[in-house]
Amino acid sequence: MAKYNGHKNYNYWNVSLWIHNDEGLYKLAKGCVLMGGRNKTNAAELFLQAMKMQDMPMTPDGVKWSVASVKSAMGEM
Repeated sequence: MAKYNGHKNYNYWNVSLWIHNDEGLYKLAKGCVLMGGRNKTNAAELFLQAMKMQDMPMTPDGVKWSVASVKSAMGEM
């Protein structure tokens, strides 16, 4: 599978784009990383729970959040 702008695919790129360029989403993701500790899977699951509670199952432009794509976006936090 070809990479998309340095990411695994379009979905990973899109999720990363939103998390890293929307201040609210970035702060939420950063907080989830702090709460999840070293385990990025836990941090990504916390992020997804928060998105579910906010009735936001997708990025603002319609790409579904996933544990894998959020975890990838949190890679350098």
